[in-house]
Amino acid sequence: MRRYGKHTDEDDIRSRPNRKGNRPRTHIRPKHEDAAAGMVLTVDRGRLTCLVEDRIVLAMKARELGRKAAVVGDRVALVGDLSGQKDTLARIVRIEERTSVLRRTADDDDPFERVVVANADQLAVVTALADPEPRPRLIDRCLVAAYDGGLTPLLVMTKSDLAPPDKLLELYGDLDIPYVVTSREELENGGAADRVRELLAGRITAFVGHSGVGKTTLVNALVPEERRRVTGHVNAVTGRGRHTTTSALALPLEGTGDWVIDTPGVRSFGLHHVDPSRVILAFPDLVPGTEGCPRACSHDEPDCALDAWVAEGHADPARLYSLRRLLATRERTEGD
Repeated sequence: MRRYGKHTDEDDIRSRPNRKGNRPRTHIRPKHEDAAAGMVLTVDRGRLTCLVEDRIVLAMKARELGRKAAVVGDRVALVGDLSGQKDTLARIVRIEERTSVLRRTADDDDPFERVVVANADQLAVVTALADPEPRPRLIDRCLVAAYDGGLTPLLVMTKSDLAPPDKLLELYGDLDIPYVVTSREELENGGAADRVRELLAGRITAFVGHSGVGKTTLVNALVPEERRRVTGHVNAVTGRGRHTTTSALALPLEGTGDWVIDTPGVRSFGLHHVDPSRVILAFPDLVPGTEGCPRACSHDEPDCALDAWVAEGHADPARLYSLRRLLATRERTEGD
């Protein structure tokens, strides 16, 4: 007879009862060696649309992944029904290691970062030259997020028929950012898409910009046929309405193997998560000068070794100014 209470000893407690059955509890997760490889194309209220070989498959995240979320661009492993037929659902059982992340917070005081896109090689920052007016502080913040996340930036300027690009080009010239200038007429006749497509070769490119700059119009021009096919299939599988840019969407460039990712229009780009030590890696000509910096140097303080490094002629002063201007965006709002 077992005894309980203060007289209980180890011989009286042999096993933990399992009310849901006799299966013992375990923390060992299945390896799923036979899982199929896929890429997340879009995420909608817990349902993830993935490309598995040449099929569009609807999936959900397996419980064993816990709080880890899959985002657009993630390489994942899936099990279950991978046919892609209507009313079928697969499970994502593994999220592969990411090569890059585009992250943002709701604002600079928000400690909770959100990964917007994974595994992109390039961030195309789209801005109109007029109607709406350019927002350099927002552009700066997008550039910082790109450098911090391991993406190469690309500046796309639209509506050049309304205003010249000279001021913006002067502002970003010292950063050596590749750029392309387009007009509304070029967007309509396809000329802009052809020139932008040249800068996307061999890359996965995420497009970001605030509403009204022509970002989604440009993406539609880049992949018109594929966009209709993919979003149409997504709607057929989920039973939901026409896709709008309320969540990121990955689309293939026909015949190239390249991808573009359209992201929702942004009003702000919080940088609470940014580490200055990662941003400066985008300035390789300045990195050696940081060896004498104090620990956790912000690179914009009296003891920063970069001032002496530049004064000795090791780097262009304009490059240090550009670095500090970008880092300072974390302390300013976009409207400053």
